[in-house]
Amino acid sequence: MLKQITAIGLIGIVILVTIALSFSNYSIEENVEETDLVIKADVIMPTKSSRPGGDWEDDPDYCKKTDLCYIPSSIVVEKGKSVTWVNEDSAFHSVTSGFYTVPTELFDSGYLDPFESYTLTFDEVGTYDYFCILHPWMKGQVIVE
Repeated sequence: MLKQITAIGLIGIVILVTIALSFSNYSIEENVEETDLVIKADVIMPTKSSRPGGDWEDDPDYCKKTDLCYIPSSIVVEKGKSVTWVNEDSAFHSVTSGFYTVPTELFDSGYLDPFESYTLTFDEVGTYDYFCILHPWMKGQVIVE
């Protein structure tokens, strides 16, 4: 009788271990799939960049000096390469070519929802200024070599 109880107990332990291992493999695979959703950003719009912070009104180069509105505010890429912007803020933003008072209509992301991205390939050498149409203090620059 003791041998039967021991055998049943061992079988039960093997079944429980097998079930636990199958669930642990499932959760690992699920986490791997979630990491595939991460977008590599060359430039981010960080949290609270939609708030001017005061000094921008008195200093038109505030974002460039602090590098806090688009990070980085200036990026250098090779001709033919792409730049990806990711909005990590809770507010809408845009990546619009030119300056707030003089947009150039070369590119425009439209409104980017929080955590949405925009990718643009630069095929021409030059300097491309851009800004956020909703937050005029936010400006950046792409230099294509």
